[in-house]
Amino acid sequence: MDLTNVLLGCLAGLGAMTAAFWLALIIWTFRDMRSRSRDIFAQILAALLVAVLFLPGWVIYWMLRPKETLAEAYERSLEEEALLQGIEEAMVCPGCGTRVQGEFVVCPNCHTKLKKSCQTCGRALNLRWGVCPYCGTPALGGVQLPAQSPQPALPAADTTVAVPTLRRAQRAPLPEPEPAVTPEPVVTPESPPESQVDAS
Repeated sequence: MDLTNVLLGCLAGLGAMTAAFWLALIIWTFRDMRSRSRDIFAQILAALLVAVLFLPGWVIYWMLRPKETLAEAYERSLEEEALLQGIEEAMVCPGCGTRVQGEFVVCPNCHTKLKKSCQTCGRALNLRWGVCPYCGTPALGGVQLPAQSPQPALPAADTTVAVPTLRRAQRAPLPEPEPAVTPEPVVTPESPPESQVDAS
């Protein structure tokens, strides 16, 4: 068996493995950069850096790549938002600004009234609430309001009576005018002629 053929076979295998490793490193770099940045230009640039410089380019990419992925940044933003929301929702006394708990009815520092009690169930209610959400009792300032009986609805005025009457009056035929009566001529007896008068 020729030694040259063995060396050539080893070099060919090593070259194939190196090419496969180089291609896999480029693909891994592109995917890793895509998970850390939405900029397509940065993704292509990172892949080209590894493709041209190979292992030194991969080391440079590790030094310059973003520290956290997009998923990690999103989770961190959610945690910060939840923390800020918890701070904003913390109850504070409007009189002195001291933090109080949700069950407090009076501020222990300045004795400001924070909540009112329901007269029916006795639970603490917010001062802005006009009704108890637990028992449905209307309340204002801790004083129970009498329930208002619903007033009967007034009947609507009937405005359709005059309209048909008016329409009927308009549709009724007008009376025909009576024929004009012409006066008959008065007939007077004619006087006899003068000749007959003289003869008599």
